Amino acid sequence: MKLVLIGAGSAQFGFGTLGDIFSSAVLRGSHVALVDINGESLGRVLTEGKTFLGAHNLDFSLSAHTDRREALKGADFVIISIEVGNRFELWDQDWMIPLQYGIPQVYGENGGAGGLFHALRIVPPILDICQDCADLCPDATIFNFSNPMTAITTTVLRKFPKLKFIGLCHEIASLERYLPSMLGIPFEKLKLRAAGLNHFSVLVSAQYRDTGADAYPDILAKAPAFFEKVLGYSDILEYIQTTGNIPRTEGETGMPDIGRTISSRQWSDRGLFRHILERFHLLPITSDSHIGEYIQWAREVADHKGILDFYMLYRASLSMLEPTIELNVKERVVPIIEGIVGNSGYEEAAVNIMNAGFIPSLPEDIAVEVPALVFQRDIEGVAFPDYPKGLAALLRNYVGVYDLTAEAVLRKSKDLVVQALLVNPVVPVCERVPELVDVMIGRQAQWLGYLR
Repeated sequence: MKLVLIGAGSAQFGFGTLGDIFSSAVLRGSHVALVDINGESLGRVLTEGKTFLGAHNLDFSLSAHTDRREALKGADFVIISIEVGNRFELWDQDWMIPLQYGIPQVYGENGGAGGLFHALRIVPPILDICQDCADLCPDATIFNFSNPMTAITTTVLRKFPKLKFIGLCHEIASLERYLPSMLGIPFEKLKLRAAGLNHFSVLVSAQYRDTGADAYPDILAKAPAFFEKVLGYSDILEYIQTTGNIPRTEGETGMPDIGRTISSRQWSDRGLFRHILERFHLLPITSDSHIGEYIQWAREVADHKGILDFYMLYRASLSMLEPTIELNVKERVVPIIEGIVGNSGYEEAAVNIMNAGFIPSLPEDIAVEVPALVFQRDIEGVAFPDYPKGLAALLRNYVGVYDLTAEAVLRKSKDLVVQALLVNPVVPVCERVPELVDVMIGRQAQWLGYLR
């Protein structure tokens, strides 16, 4: 088989995904084509990958390409993880420029005004990648890790409805990290199903596998006290500032290392989660404050210090991390590929695919995040005919934004960008929104200049 990794020059993505692939006995003998526009960083990943294969005597082959069309010929699986420009510089613009125009944001990365401009930048290059896939490997299964996930998946599948395009987000793994500790049982003894929109998804059902009993009442009873005890980013930042020490291992001073903290101990916003738990009686699956980017009242109850501390630590952690190739599966893409190859029919916890009645109260031309059964011929989403009405209403408040975002990209329409902001539930202003759009297009002309 042939697997193509687009964005592989990023050591975090390249090394991490190679480690996952190299761990798979099912994929032994495969060729992995690494693709990136940065030839220097791509060369480093290729060299490290070949050295690792030789040291461990593993049966894989590697190649590196700055021409992705060359790499995509004959691909069976394509994995995309890209960003455009300077990630944090652009994120700061997405966050702060709308604020100048009176649009407050919890994060400004995936939802709200910032999420819109992020989507407008990154969707076009992903559409270009998908066009190449449609031309050169139309039967390949394509996995996307880039954000904003719902905007990307919705737009791609509107333009290329026949592509096997699947969005994957690691946030579902947060349940595995904290529910066993909360409930005092191994994760394998829980049967869980979550659904919604990416970063805007909740645990819909929970059962104890041994007895079939409903586990949700125990979760709702124990969650508030449990999360009050979990380290937040403010706790970690205070420790660093007080001691001058950046913890590297969990045993060192009893603190988790920064890298693992970012991925496994996120609880930057107790306030918003508490309201979702208390008012809607549901547990969000995202373990940070992304859900606040979509809810009009979230800013009122959000833990703003925790959010700012998260942002500071996240930026710092990426500069401090030294990724390496490790033989263990960290992301879910390899198990899904194995399930496709083996026609296993296993249930994957969360995929982003076009809604086809999976959440009946949402439009069918919007991507949703649901569990799915994995077969060789298809990924079959799991339906939720009784999706919680309160959460469904919150989701419906936002799906119009995704509809207009997709159409703005496909039609290259500045007017639709303005409309996407005016229907956004977290945008409280009107008069100067067109000027804001013009300013953002001017500041980010390299990526937004296509809008007319």
